[in-house]
Amino acid sequence: MTGTLVLAGTPIGDIADAPPRLAEELAGADVVAAEDTRRLRRLTQALGVTPKGRVLSYFEGNESARTPELVDELLGGARVLLVTDAGMPSVSDPGYRLVAAAVERDVKVTAVPGPSAVLTALALSGLPVDRFCFEGFLPRKAGERLSRLKEVAEERRTLVYFEAPHRLDDTLAAMASVFGEERRAAVCRELTKTYEEIKRGPLGELAVWAAEGVRGEITVVVEGAPEKGPEEIGPEELVRRVQVREEAGERRKEAIAAVATEAGLPKRVVFDAVVAAKSR
Repeated sequence: MTGTLVLAGTPIGDIADAPPRLAEELAGADVVAAEDTRRLRRLTQALGVTPKGRVLSYFEGNESARTPELVDELLGGARVLLVTDAGMPSVSDPGYRLVAAAVERDVKVTAVPGPSAVLTALALSGLPVDRFCFEGFLPRKAGERLSRLKEVAEERRTLVYFEAPHRLDDTLAAMASVFGEERRAAVCRELTKTYEEIKRGPLGELAVWAAEGVRGEITVVVEGAPEKGPEEIGPEELVRRVQVREEAGERRKEAIAAVATEAGLPKRVVFDAVVAAKSR
């Protein structure tokens, strides 16, 4: 019989947030794959457990090479526990390749759910939580970052991002440029840790605040785009939206149809605006 892959969420700050089952899985797994074995050692010491199984590293640099080895362990009947430094494996952390490979070989995959920076920041932001989307880390290069932001400029759902502290000021400035300086947002820093801080306000003000320097692990929550009625959307805006979708890889026909739907307009209106822009 094949084994089981267990994805284990680990505390994002306060070790007391660790669920009891995490200690049980760490103690009983045949193999523990950890993003950082030194941090794993600190975690197990804090929980008072000693892994009985083999401990090995599984991080971005060796993820591709080590995945086949772990799949072989699973096919041999092992219980493999995957932990990352904080949060949930595969969510902006190593793990996706292993999960995909395990699923492909019909290996059982389960999870020990733990604290999530995404949901914690969303709940604390004070912004709408009924609909949201997680965008992970933005590209490091300025041009690619702007392109990615433009793709979601009209997204109505609340947006959640991870960001490094040394790039936060540039990211917030880019968001203010694309989304508008008055778009509401919240910067959540060091969640559940001693120096936890939630800074809320318009993107323009947050960008100025971040320029002074910010430390710690950062999650940014941004309000979704406001709803616009058909009468508010002019031809130039319709053309811009089509161009954004085309730059993201959509075919023009699909982009026109999507923009027409979100604007509440007939496709012919959007098509005519695009044709008129090209003839100028």
